[in-house]
Parts: sequence; C-alpha cells; structure tokens
Amino acid sequence: MSDPSVRAFYDALAPDYHRIFADWDVSMAHQAAVLGALVREDLGQGPHRVLDCSCGIGTQAIGLALAGHRVVGSDLSPVAAARAAQEAAARGAGLPAAAADMRRLPFVSSVFDVVVCADNSLAHLLTAPDVAAALAGMRRVLRDGGLLVLTLRDYDEIRRTRPGAAPPQVSEDSGGRLITFQLWQWHEDGERYDLEHFQLADAEGDDWAVRVRRTTSWALTRAQLTGFVTAAGFTEVRWHDPASSGFYQPVLTARAVG
Repeated sequence: MSDPSVRAFYDALAPDYHRIFADWDVSMAHQAAVLGALVREDLGQGPHRVLDCSCGIGTQAIGLALAGHRVVGSDLSPVAAARAAQEAAARGAGLPAAAADMRRLPFVSSVFDVVVCADNSLAHLLTAPDVAAALAGMRRVLRDGGLLVLTLRDYDEIRRTRPGAAPPQVSEDSGGRLITFQLWQWHEDGERYDLEHFQLADAEGDDWAVRVRRTTSWALTRAQLTGFVTAAGFTEVRWHDPASSGFYQPVLTARAVG
C-alpha cells in the first residue's frame, strides 16, 4: 500500500464524505443497527468495547457509539479521524479517534471485544504481507473469543465482470447537488485496479465543480480473504450477504481463537 497516496485520498475526501449519502445520519443509524445485530448474535447484548480501525469520518463508529457501545476510532487519515471525533461530539457521543495505520495499531493487546473494518478499507492493502499484518494486528487487540467484523465490495462478482466504473450516486443538501462516481482501470493481474473518484458539485450558474481523487485497490475474493483471516488466528468465519444482513456490502464475521 502506498501510504501517502491513500492518506492523501482520504484527507481530501474527508470534508465531503458525508455527501455520498442521501442522509448521512440515517445511514449511520441503519449501518449501526445492522452491524450491532451481528455483534449481539455472537457476543450478546453488551455494551461492548469496539475498535473501528478504519473509522473514516465516523459512519459506523458514531452509530455504534450512539447505540451504547464503547467505541474507539482510528484511521490512516488524520483529517478523517479528527472529523469523526468532532461529529460524534456534536451528536452527544464520545468517540476517541486517532490517526493510525491498521497494519500498526497503537493499542494494547486483548483490549477490545469487537474490531470493525468496514467500507472496503482492507482493499487498500495491495500485498499479502500487508493484509496479513493488518489482520494479525486486529487479532492482537481483540480478546480471546472477540469478534472481527469486516466489509468489502462483492469482489467475486466484480472480478468476474471487471467493470470499468461504479454506478453514480446523487445526493442533495444545503450545498446543492452532488454526483459521485468512480472509474476503474484494471491491472494485468486481474485483481487490482486503479480508481478515479469523481465528485461533481453544483457551482454558480450552470457550472459544475469537479473534484478527482485517485487510489488503488485489491479486489480480494471471499476465498482469498477467508484464507487470510483464518491464517491470522480467527475461526468460525461467516459471510453475510446484503440480502440477508441489510448491509450494503458483504460482511465477514469471525471469532478470535482463544
């Protein structure tokens, strides 16, 4: 993973990230409800000690904190992590958040009941050693029997079709309309792709302001990720499809081996 490029991508996106959603607060509540239900299924009612190790601006972490869990956030982007803490405070939730690389988590061992890594974040790790290091760190900070909750795009289907773009999303708020879409350029290996993230924002008159950010992702299949997770010291690996879970991406859950 090229840390400066990924960090720069999310530093630049952090002020506008909420505008990807038609209603960010509604989405936060929904995602927390879905992920919280998966946590309760494995660990009981809680509240639980949760680390969101790719918290971004807080889309999952804030909702989980508002639901009563004791949540800590970390993210490669210091701009995003700072905004997550501010947005949580504005909603009456406590969310300590720090800038941290998920491959080198700055937390003591066995301190969390749950580690969340959502929103396709793991895909920014482009090599097997990087993915292994991140998952080993997540296992280290989880207590024995703790739960990993990880979400990725449906890369089994995406790898089959290799699309050149992701569908556009349109939102509107006090700042006007915003159109978000992505263009994908696949590498020769058929697994990794360069991503151009476009946001077209209403400007004065009939003009649009165009913002483009670039990064690279690894389209890990379920079999690949299951292998990495198992090798990192997890068991009871389960995949939850959007149709059954209600989450917008496939969700993997796994228990830390005791």
